[in-house]
Amino acid sequence: MASMELTEQGSNSGGGGDAPVVDATPAFPPLSSTYSNVDDNHYVKMEDGDANDQIEKSNSHNSQPLSIANSVMTAEGLADPIGFLIICCVVLIGDMNRGVVFPIMWPLVQELGGDAVWLGYVVGAFSFGRIIASPTLGKWSIEFGYSKTLVGSTTTMLIACLMFAQVYRVNSLYYLLFTQIMLGVGSATLGVTRAFVAEITATRQRTVYIALLTAVQYGGFTVTPLFGALLMYALQDNRYEVGFIVIDQYSAAAYFMALLSAATLAVLMTKFQNRNRTKPTKRKASSRTSERDELADRTMFCGITVYDAALLGCMLLNVSTKGSIGSFETLGISFAQSHFNLEPETAGMIVSANGMIGVIALLSMGQLGKYFTDIQMIVGGMTVCAVGIISFSALQSVEDGADNATWKYFLGIFMIYGVGYPIGHTAVIGLFSKIVGRRAQGTLQGWFASAGSLARILFPIMSGYIAQFDDITTVFKVLFGILALSNFFVAVSSPTLTALST
Repeated sequence: MASMELTEQGSNSGGGGDAPVVDATPAFPPLSSTYSNVDDNHYVKMEDGDANDQIEKSNSHNSQPLSIANSVMTAEGLADPIGFLIICCVVLIGDMNRGVVFPIMWPLVQELGGDAVWLGYVVGAFSFGRIIASPTLGKWSIEFGYSKTLVGSTTTMLIACLMFAQVYRVNSLYYLLFTQIMLGVGSATLGVTRAFVAEITATRQRTVYIALLTAVQYGGFTVTPLFGALLMYALQDNRYEVGFIVIDQYSAAAYFMALLSAATLAVLMTKFQNRNRTKPTKRKASSRTSERDELADRTMFCGITVYDAALLGCMLLNVSTKGSIGSFETLGISFAQSHFNLEPETAGMIVSANGMIGVIALLSMGQLGKYFTDIQMIVGGMTVCAVGIISFSALQSVEDGADNATWKYFLGIFMIYGVGYPIGHTAVIGLFSKIVGRRAQGTLQGWFASAGSLARILFPIMSGYIAQFDDITTVFKVLFGILALSNFFVAVSSPTLTALST
């Protein structure tokens, strides 16, 4: 393909003119796009195929597959709006499998004879499934395309939902662990979906669209506990049998998720446009890009490059932020019961309400990005989250005679779920994607997602042991220390991270 030059039509310095276009079609992805082979200076654009992965159209004279560069769009928009919406559906149901069961998980573990330690293992099992599957799915998205990868993972999720619906009947904690792992495997597509979004967006717009994707993900596991709480409330002490299907307060959520998974699978198989990789003409890097690459290739005192160190640092930030929220996912309900005397349904609704606020915060990332850099949003978000966490550490339990006001629980959850985590963590994701830059994002985003899943394994288990053998408030002090240390790393590394992400 001959290289094409960008031209401005009717543009002005104020940006009020028409969007930049290429003689016949818009030039996209830009130089800072993502897909490449081993050579960082070679870009790979994605070609569109139909839903059945047929790239070439029969009986077409001199036909060529459509590519992102041939899509009707501007450099400020999306190359595949329909694909983006379908990707959002995949992300939503993936994290709904975590969110909808949030209010019922602790009562279910207790019914099966488990304690806080078992709860930590059960919550961690979901992330264990993600961590073992994320790198593989990321690699498959490059080798086989997004369509086949997502259809396979969503099918696994559907089967896992049906298995989870039988947990109470099987009456085994080990079976619950297994189904949680399977759900994790089926929903281990965060790296794949983020790579897709990175591929169809310009670098300057990437944080905004990743924020939209993260808003969907965040709503999946923070807002949807409302559905689990309502189902639990409606079916409490009730049981309905329809043939071999038994619907009760523990299985209703799973059947609900199975229906959503089946609907998403149908959309993927009929509407999602597959993408395949081709290698276009090599382009000359700008002087700014050359300077950034020179910085990235420098070797540090520890023997690794600055680029590798920055990626590792972002993964560790992912661990600290996701680990903190994972601990609350594990102990949030039991803490609400022991220190505020709240029912699981009430606590679930409080988390959902603040999750909705968090979604609004994520939808405002585009506006926030006009006034703050990714680094500033990371530091600010983690600081608010840390303050919310430490606010719980001085509270006494109901058993010790404390009468803690419910507004204190709401305020702390607001700082964590409503402001701190959504803004800080989303900025980490955007920073990581910008640092990766031209390189193939599928595999790296898979490892990034695995780092977050690792945190959701280690932190819940750690929190369960600390709560069981010491005190739950000790967990909050540990989490505060981890977030404070993470903020220190960001502050020290700010010049380098900024240089690599611009």
